[in-house]
Amino acid sequence: MAQSKITTNVDWQSELDVTALRYHTIVAWVAIILNPLWVIGDYFNVPAHFNDFLIFRLAVSFATLITILLKKKLSAYPFIFAFIPFLGIAIQNAYMYSVLDVSEFQKHTFAYIALFIGAGMFVFWKTQYSILVVVISFIANIIFFNIFSKLEVSQIMINGGMLTATVALFTILLIFTRTNLTKKEIISRLALAESNVQLAEKNEIIEEKNKDIKASITYAQRIQQAILPPSERIDKVLNNYFILYKPKDIVSGDFYWYSTVKTTPDENRPSQEIVVIAAVDCTGHGVPGALMSIIGSTILNQSLTVKEVNSPADALSFLNNQLAKNLNSIKDGMDMSMCAINLTKMEMEYAGANNPLYIVRNKQFIEIKADKQAIGADHENFASKKFTNHSIKLEKNDAIYLFTDGYADQFGGPNGKKYKYKKFQELLIEIQDNTMEKQRMLLDHHHEQWKGELEQVDDILIIGIKI
Repeated sequence: MAQSKITTNVDWQSELDVTALRYHTIVAWVAIILNPLWVIGDYFNVPAHFNDFLIFRLAVSFATLITILLKKKLSAYPFIFAFIPFLGIAIQNAYMYSVLDVSEFQKHTFAYIALFIGAGMFVFWKTQYSILVVVISFIANIIFFNIFSKLEVSQIMINGGMLTATVALFTILLIFTRTNLTKKEIISRLALAESNVQLAEKNEIIEEKNKDIKASITYAQRIQQAILPPSERIDKVLNNYFILYKPKDIVSGDFYWYSTVKTTPDENRPSQEIVVIAAVDCTGHGVPGALMSIIGSTILNQSLTVKEVNSPADALSFLNNQLAKNLNSIKDGMDMSMCAINLTKMEMEYAGANNPLYIVRNKQFIEIKADKQAIGADHENFASKKFTNHSIKLEKNDAIYLFTDGYADQFGGPNGKKYKYKKFQELLIEIQDNTMEKQRMLLDHHHEQWKGELEQVDDILIIGIKI
């Protein structure tokens, strides 16, 4: 902090010197060029003193010109470029005052006042220089009046002397005020510039960190995508289905899981292939949800090798037990729906943790309710938690839907309200005459229309299968 303060002081003084040099140079050129030209007025107004006034004016201009010619050497002392002409013209005016009569004296008072006010507007220096110029000017006036003037002191004071003295003192205050205001403006500007530099540096650091974080999350997305079953694998068994998968963030807390298992053959029945598919909603979304999804998918893969797991309800119980054992005190868990479909026998088994299963049959809506309990959220009673296995006889052209809560929970519409499950059910019935791929597109389009300019509130996952 101390080092920053010292730097700031040097900066504002340097900036103030640059400003002073610029304005003082203007003052100097005014004195060099305009001061001799005013002798034209002297010729007509006071011709008797024309020669004397011309000598004074030329002397002031010459002295000022010398300072301009030495500008490079004197640039470290910017006050000098205003001090020389200001003091020279002040002494010049003091002499002019002393040789004028009353009427001319009054006219010349305005020239003296203009000098001081002009200096107040264009001069930036320390107060002692202002005081020094005014004091020397007063002394010069006293000396010249004593030598040359025929006027009484009272005449001098009444006809402009008092006004000139007042303006001279006011000029000291004016120069002081303008110098300090300029100083404060420079300090503020430099402080703002320094803050902007620091802010830019911090923003650059933040941007780099954001890039690193985004790169890490994007790589995490690749890992998460790798655990999701590829469509080519599903296409081998299911030829009329869709998966609408819309993560809220780069990575998702929702995931879908798919596998096929073979039934044990016997003397009367050969082995049959069963399609097992699940829609899972982990606690949270983004990175925390994605981590849970990887854990959940890994445990579901393990369940395929466990002899005790022979139904969706068994798979949910196994997942629940493994999460409780492996995550210790963490109370995060997941909601899900899982079904096992035997396409040969046209039968399906289903189990759900909070998430139901929908079937649309001949445009009639059927809901298979889930158990009202999450997976992995209750560490104390996980062993006693059981899930219900539902057996459903399927019919040709049945449309089965597994989903998470993201679609129904989306805010939108004209009043910014939740979409809700009732509208979702009605929409599923409405789109039944379309292919499953067309249904996916319609569901996606309807969601975007409903959401409008609002933010997506949660991950969205809908799986549709036409039997």
